[in-house]
Amino acid sequence: EGSGLMSAQLPPEIFDVEPNIPLIHQVVVAQLAAARTGNHKAKTRAEVAGGGRKPYKQKGTGRARQGSIRAPQFAGGGTVHGPTPRDYSQRTPKKMKAAALRGVLSDRAREDRVSVVDSFGDSTTPNTKAALAALGELADDARVLVVLSRGEENVWRSLRNVGNVMLVASDQLSAYDAVISDRVVFSTDGLEAFVNRGGASAAAATETEEQA
Repeated sequence: EGSGLMSAQLPPEIFDVEPNIPLIHQVVVAQLAAARTGNHKAKTRAEVAGGGRKPYKQKGTGRARQGSIRAPQFAGGGTVHGPTPRDYSQRTPKKMKAAALRGVLSDRAREDRVSVVDSFGDSTTPNTKAALAALGELADDARVLVVLSRGEENVWRSLRNVGNVMLVASDQLSAYDAVISDRVVFSTDGLEAFVNRGGASAAAATETEEQA
């Protein structure tokens, strides 16, 4: 274990709830869909250049009648029902996103895959070696998600080039980030910022779910 590891009280309203697997799946799929650019495009026969006249006369050739060399059956012709730019984003209420994130974090916490690091070394200058030493054996996992506060700029610089470490600000943490990670590591400031930002709403949402 790294020297920076510490035991912290994880709020049960965030880290000890019953995961809703279908909800988590829906939210993760929506987040992946929102990341799609949707800028794919194929030209129709009206958009392809050329083909302004008939390739040959209507009758007498023994071949099927054709009106344009840019029809779909010709090489270089337009595409029939091809892809067009579209918006793949799905409407996902904030309460659904918050509930899904709580469910994933609770699942990771039950498997002892949520940790808190008190210090990542000298906070005045970036130091990758010290930051990895603070993570200790946690850094050996295939994919480590480190949640930081916005003010921990030197920690960001220390870990941003480590291959198996993904960094995210506490106010940008999503269910997808937690799902694809083998371990979630909070800095003390990151945990405090995350709890202060979502703790009250999480507790209220939990009470609403229990009453329902």
